[in-house]
Amino acid sequence: MWPDRRLLDLLNIEVPLIQAPMAGANGVAMAIGACQAGALGSLPCAMLSPEQIRAEVGAIRVQTDRPLNLNFFCHTPEAADPAREAAWRAKLTPYYQELGLDPAAQVPTPNRAPFDETHCSLVEELRPEVVSFHFGLPTPDLLARVKAAGCTVLSSATSVQEAIWLEANGCDVIIAQGAEAGGHRAMFLQDTIDGQSGLFALLPQIVDAVSVPVIAAGGIGDGRGIAASIMLGAASAQIGTAYLFTSDATISALHRTALEQTGEGHTALTNLFSGKPARGISNRLMDETGPMSNAAPPFPTAGAALAPLKAAAEAQGSAAFSSLWSGQAANLSSGRGLPCSAKELTKALSTDAQALLARAAHNTS
Repeated sequence: MWPDRRLLDLLNIEVPLIQAPMAGANGVAMAIGACQAGALGSLPCAMLSPEQIRAEVGAIRVQTDRPLNLNFFCHTPEAADPAREAAWRAKLTPYYQELGLDPAAQVPTPNRAPFDETHCSLVEELRPEVVSFHFGLPTPDLLARVKAAGCTVLSSATSVQEAIWLEANGCDVIIAQGAEAGGHRAMFLQDTIDGQSGLFALLPQIVDAVSVPVIAAGGIGDGRGIAASIMLGAASAQIGTAYLFTSDATISALHRTALEQTGEGHTALTNLFSGKPARGISNRLMDETGPMSNAAPPFPTAGAALAPLKAAAEAQGSAAFSSLWSGQAANLSSGRGLPCSAKELTKALSTDAQALLARAAHNTS
């Protein structure tokens, strides 16, 4: 029924859909639901300890034996910069004072651990069918061990240059991440957001530039986006924001409300919450500070100074200082009558896309 079976056969999945790994927004339930519906379920591991990863993979394996994707970050941590951190705290001081907080109070640095020896040993132990990476690839020796463990390797590209680099350095499947995508940009060969392409400009260029299968990601919220991506050469589509509307998402009630109320043009790329550009729903901090700021410390340390503000504001029912990750197509999902389960959403998306592709094939025959 699907015109391109490369990824289906490579990953041993039934429908060409990838449930995007979304750190802090999905866990075991969403991955299980996607797997049970025939897609590739994903578990985001960048914020989990090795013990948590082992436990969550075990919980998934109890419910399904379908292929599973474990996702890791591959950033290179930058050295601490006390002067920059102090300047960032000073910039946020008026907000601390407004909420009755001490701007000098020490808080833990957010956990965003890059893929390392410990993670690699865990992959060798757990042997997931798929391992995906964000911000490039791990070192060649670690990547070789991942592949030797029998894992298919995926990674995201935000440009043709990055896609070519990923293929040349051993990536089995490339995710073309359009600028519409929610969450962190996967940029690793450039630092600025200037020139980031939308998916339907980026996708066919990457398809033409590499020989490995390509997954489309960014702004895909229904069967039309899936079908269009496949017609532009993608072997599969990766979907994130639509899954945030499901009952299996682990986002806060404030985040869920913001998603339901957002509309076209209400998201922006921002580095305020982590130090790296990521797309989220605009809120007070982004509006008043500007979504991109040179004052924000490097990834992932920017979030440390915001943590007390986030906690205090959320206790008052406000998401003024919260990261509300979302792609540009959230309104495609807000009218679905959700929440449904991840399993139900996966089946609906697959059915809609198949019908559209069948109709297109009939019209051209």
